[in-house]
Amino acid sequence: MEPVRRHHGAFHVAGLTARTTNREENDPATARIGGLWNRFFAEETYRWMPHRTSDARIFGVYSGYESNVDGAFDLTVGVAVSHAAGEAAAIEAGDYLVFAGQGEMPHMVIDTWQRIWQYFDAHPTITRRYRSDFEAYEGPDKVAIHIGVS
Repeated sequence: MEPVRRHHGAFHVAGLTARTTNREENDPATARIGGLWNRFFAEETYRWMPHRTSDARIFGVYSGYESNVDGAFDLTVGVAVSHAAGEAAAIEAGDYLVFAGQGEMPHMVIDTWQRIWQYFDAHPTITRRYRSDFEAYEGPDKVAIHIGVS
C-alpha cells in the first residue's frame, strides 16, 4: 500500500520521553520503547496530562534526531496538548507521507516501520526531513505513521 502525502500544521504532544537508537531497539537488553509504552499505560499518563486537547488519539513522536535512521532520537509517548509543558515534543508544520497499519500490536507497528524503511530505500529521491515524525493511534489495532518529507 502506497503512502498518502499530507500537509500538517504544527502541534505539541506531551507525555513520557526516552532517547534511543534503532540499533539499541534491536537488542532486548538495551531496548527502551516497549518499556516507555508500558509505563505510559500503567501510569495512565493520558488521563492526567494537563492542557490535553479534544484529539483522542495517542501519539508516539520521534524528534531530536542526531542524524538519520542510524542516529539517536527522542521518542515521546503522549497526547496532543494545547501548549507545551513538561516533556513535550513539537510536531513541525510541513508535508508528511502517511503509512497506515492495522492488526495486532506490536507486530503491526513493526511491520509498518519495515514498509517505511523499504519505501525510502526504493525511493531515494524522496528526502526525509528527520525533524519530527509521529505515530497516531486511533485504537489498539490501528496506526497512521507520519514521516516528514521535503
